[in-house]
Amino acid sequence: MEIIDLSKGNSIINQYLAEIRDVNYQQNRLLFRNNITRVGEMMAYEISKTLEYETKDVTTPLGVSRVSVPADKIILATIFRAGLPFHNGFLNVFDHAGNAFVSAYREYTDNEHTEVGIHVEYLATPSIDGKTLIIADPMLATGGSMELGYKAFLTKGTPKRIHIACVIATPDGIDHIKKTLPDDKTTIWCAAVDPGMNEHKYIVPGFGDAGDLCYGSKL
Repeated sequence: MEIIDLSKGNSIINQYLAEIRDVNYQQNRLLFRNNITRVGEMMAYEISKTLEYETKDVTTPLGVSRVSVPADKIILATIFRAGLPFHNGFLNVFDHAGNAFVSAYREYTDNEHTEVGIHVEYLATPSIDGKTLIIADPMLATGGSMELGYKAFLTKGTPKRIHIACVIATPDGIDHIKKTLPDDKTTIWCAAVDPGMNEHKYIVPGFGDAGDLCYGSKL
């Protein structure tokens, strides 16, 4: 399984990530969401380089041009609610893609909030059979919600290729994906890999709760 950490190279993504992490920038939800979206756009561009292409003739006002375009049928999938701005960045690039959504949220199973369970409720997706599946979720912490989201999408077919896209990952989350998704057709993309998680399973240093920073706190 290939792991692509975009922070190992210099790109404008690092600027967006710096602002996403900054507690002062985080006071502006619009800026925070926009930066998550822009990371999605840049990552989608990088993923586009890995797709299969075919040549087609395009009629212009003055003639015919031969252009290479993606041959892959793409499904963009995300996990409510934190994944929505990230997903939108991918959709800005892959504007002809099908779209899939699942709700998966963490539930603490002990009073100390150190043991986390994942609850899956809602699923809306086209068939993913034989298609390239991109699952975009900002945080890959334990990997539990990503695994359950992937398994929910699998009820609608078997993808040809899988791209797991996140803004920040942890080594534990990456290891979990390696164990639970097919090694021969999965690639993990991240803007950064952070060292680990705190006792509440939040990525450290991370940037906090992506859903709350995008949309406000929840009960």
